[in-house]
Amino acid sequence: MTDDQPEPAVSRQPTEVFMEARANSRRSIPGVVALLIALMSPTACSAATTDSAGGSGAGAATGPKVRIAVGIDPSFAPFFLADEQGLWAENGLDVELVQFGRGGEGVDALAGGQVQLAGNSDTTTIGMLRQNSGLRSLLVYEESGRYLKVVLGPEVADPSKIRKMAVVPGLSELAATRFLESKGIDTKSVDFVTADPPEIPALLQKGDVDAYVLWEPWPAKGTELGGKVLETTGDYGLSYAHWLITDNKWLSTNKTTAVKIAQTLQEAARLTESDPDGAASATQKAAKIPTAQTLKAIEEIDFDVRDITAQDLEGYASTAEFYADTGKVESPPDVTRAALRGWFTEQTKGP
Repeated sequence: MTDDQPEPAVSRQPTEVFMEARANSRRSIPGVVALLIALMSPTACSAATTDSAGGSGAGAATGPKVRIAVGIDPSFAPFFLADEQGLWAENGLDVELVQFGRGGEGVDALAGGQVQLAGNSDTTTIGMLRQNSGLRSLLVYEESGRYLKVVLGPEVADPSKIRKMAVVPGLSELAATRFLESKGIDTKSVDFVTADPPEIPALLQKGDVDAYVLWEPWPAKGTELGGKVLETTGDYGLSYAHWLITDNKWLSTNKTTAVKIAQTLQEAARLTESDPDGAASATQKAAKIPTAQTLKAIEEIDFDVRDITAQDLEGYASTAEFYADTGKVESPPDVTRAALRGWFTEQTKGP
C-alpha cells in the first residue's frame, strides 16, 4: 500500500472486545452480551478507547486515513493541540486520534493494525518489543525527569515503611524499582501491586498500597485523597522520553505520510511550549483534563521533536536489561533495531 492509497477500515475482533469486557469486573453478563451485539455494527468501538475526530480547522486532508494512539494525560498535549488547530489537515493529513488509558494498550492496538502510529514512553515500548518485533521508534517528542512523582500514603512517614507499591507495567514499574533502589530498599521486600492508573490513588487512600510512582494527573489525585508527593524521578536520576512509534510494515509503504506526521508533531510540540494556554484548552476539550493540570505539566515536560541518538541507545539498553533481569522477558529486547537513530533528520533534510 502506498501513500496515495486509502487505508482499509479498521474493526475490532469480537474476541478482543470480549476480553476487554471480561476484564472489567463491574460489567454485568448482560452488558457483555450487549457489547458483543453492538460489535456487529460497523461503527462499534472499544470501550477502552475514545475516538477523537482529527483534521479539524483550515486546510484539506489529501492523504490516507491515519489513526494515532494517544493517552489521556497532559503529556499528549501536542497531539490534542494539532487536532484543535487543524495542523494535520493543513499538512495534507487525515488523522484520527484514539485515546487509551494505558500506553501498553496503544502499543497492542498498533501491533494489531488498529492504529498506524502511537505516542508512548520509551520504557513501556521497550518492554513490549519481544512480542512485537515490527515496532519502530521514529523520534523523541518529549522528555522529563520532573513529570513522574513518588507519592506516599497518608500513614507512610518514611520510604522504609513501604510494603506494597502500586505499579503500572512499564515506565511506572521501572520508576518504582529505581526509587526503592535509590533508598537502599530491597525490591524483594516490597509487593508490587499491578493496577490501572485511575484506580491507584484510591488504593493509596484505603491503605491497600503504601506508595506509587506515576505521571499527572495521578499524583495530584493522590494528594487530594491524603497522600503526599515525596520527590520526582529526576531527584533519583531517572528521566523518560516519549517516542512516536509505528509498525515497520506500514512505515515501509507510507514513509511520506510518516514524515508529514513527524513534521506536524514537531510544529505542535513547539507550539505547546510557546502557547501553553492553547495547549491546555485543547487537552481539556479532548481528554477532560483541567487546564491548570496541563499548564503545570507543560512546565515540567520538555516538548520538542528530536532524533534518537547514540547516547539514547545506551540508556535504552539499560532499560532492556531491566526487563531481562526481572524475568519479564527471557533476554533483552533488541532496541537498536527498533529505535531508528537519526531517522527524523535523515527524512527531512534537504536535497
